[in-house]
Amino acid sequence: MNSSGWGFRVLAILAPLIALALGSFWLLEVMKRGDGDTGPGAARTEPDFYVENFNYIKLAQNGKVQYHFSGERLTHNPQDDSYDIRHPVVVSVGNGPVPTTMRSERAHVNSDSSQVHLHDNVHMDRPASVDSVHMHMKSDYLLVLPDEDVMRTDKPVQINYDKSVLTGTGMVANNATREFKLASNVHGTYQAPAR
Repeated sequence: MNSSGWGFRVLAILAPLIALALGSFWLLEVMKRGDGDTGPGAARTEPDFYVENFNYIKLAQNGKVQYHFSGERLTHNPQDDSYDIRHPVVVSVGNGPVPTTMRSERAHVNSDSSQVHLHDNVHMDRPASVDSVHMHMKSDYLLVLPDEDVMRTDKPVQINYDKSVLTGTGMVANNATREFKLASNVHGTYQAPAR
């Protein structure tokens, strides 16, 4: 057998193998480019589960009920392990003398439930007790810190304290001590409670 026939046979065998290797490499590159952010290692950005008409109780370290959460729909965000809630109702039953109820259109809760961000049409009610009158607060945003039993906002607020009305921008309220502070633009009308 002459050397040209032998070379032709080797070339005939190697050519399909080289073409197959190049085709496989090309296909792998195309798949990497086309499927770049949906591979198994990619982080999820879409919610992975939801619960409708839920109730959830947050316990304090001593095992007593601290907060009661409920809402129309709870959605879990896997990228940061947070939750979005539609029409949330948060009831503080912790350290205060009477439960305080907060409602809004939507809420965002961080992964360990230490921060509850209430958004849009926020209302807070603390009913009258033996030593306190009814208090109602409304705003567009309220940050609830359940572990500290504190609520705060940097948005305008209106507080109805019995028949007195206070308005201002920015507020810090401590449910346990029943203290609140308005930061700026404070205006009010005071009417002494009836005896």
